[in-house]
Amino acid sequence: MPVPHIRHWKPLAITAAAVLVGITVPAAADATTTAPTPTAASAGAYDDTYYKDALGKTGPELKSALHTIISEQTKLSYDQVWDALKVTDEDPADSGNVILLYTGRSQSKDSNGGEPDQWNREHTWAKSHGDFGTATGPGTDIHHLRPTDVSVNSTRGNKDFDNGGSEVGEAPGNYTDADSFEPRDAVKGDVARMILYMAVRYDGDDGFADLEPNDKVDNGSAPAIGRLSVLKQWSDEDPPDAFEKNRNQAIYDQFQHNRNPFVDHPEWVGAIW
Repeated sequence: MPVPHIRHWKPLAITAAAVLVGITVPAAADATTTAPTPTAASAGAYDDTYYKDALGKTGPELKSALHTIISEQTKLSYDQVWDALKVTDEDPADSGNVILLYTGRSQSKDSNGGEPDQWNREHTWAKSHGDFGTATGPGTDIHHLRPTDVSVNSTRGNKDFDNGGSEVGEAPGNYTDADSFEPRDAVKGDVARMILYMAVRYDGDDGFADLEPNDKVDNGSAPAIGRLSVLKQWSDEDPPDAFEKNRNQAIYDQFQHNRNPFVDHPEWVGAIW
């Protein structure tokens, strides 16, 4: 494996301070940081309603409570996913475009399909990990489906997530090796929270495999994805930003009517795992 590269995290302290005083931090050269301030209510607004049965719990009890809550959802067909992603991942600076997960590129909503430079539907929890394919349920859950460049999607394939590897030429800031993929810094936390959502939502009680993160890579077709310790680190170091929060709200309001609890309460990652 190549010598590990040095990663540069977002300036969290500066961003947090800016939120406290109500100013806007100038956006870096990254489309996902240009989203406007979310119009969604703060996560706390859902604590007395949506999350009321989860409050005060930790560990397996919290995981079980959240599973029950988020399992109440509207399910989409795989064809419906195309149109849903054009809403959930819309570029806030250009309503005719979507933001691609790994490259951060803003691309026409209509430029979707199977050609190398078009965008398609990336299963962040690789569908072979649990063999659910594109079945309605985990295969069509837009909490983990994202627009991605077709050839970059192919490069990621069904690899687990971990640090290290060689930089992906078509997607600078992403790294890959034989058994893992490391997304760019701006979406590391997003990836982690999507994976952990899937582990809570699909718990083996609805005809699909019990999806669980583990601390390994090269999981193959097992219903597992790693590396858990790295995913937890990514979630801590890249907290939810405006784009991710708006996405969660759009899914709740317009499509599945369920939420990713780790976007609303990132601290629940450590409370469960």
